[in-house]
Amino acid sequence: MRVLIVCGAGASSTFVAQRLRRAAAARGVDVTPVPSSAAAAPDLLPDADVVLAGAHLGGQLAELEAAAAAAAVPFAVLADAARADGDELLDTTLAAAAAAGRTS
Repeated sequence: MRVLIVCGAGASSTFVAQRLRRAAAARGVDVTPVPSSAAAAPDLLPDADVVLAGAHLGGQLAELEAAAAAAAVPFAVLADAARADGDELLDTTLAAAAAAGRTS
């Protein structure tokens, strides 16, 4: 499952991707986290299975969510991505995929 992780400039999404990758490996779940800036995210959406976006994106969230919906990609907002542990990130990812009828 390819998970697009979006933050403002792309730096914090790299840390989130690392935590998600470790948790997925520990549980034996095939996940490929892809960190991205908000500006680059629309180009990466077509290849994503799930999009996780940081709540700190504020006004950009609605635009990103609409782009994800247009691409039929499940979208979830991370309330506090900087503090979320890997298991929480993986649970959010799997829940978004399941809600959209996608499997890992």
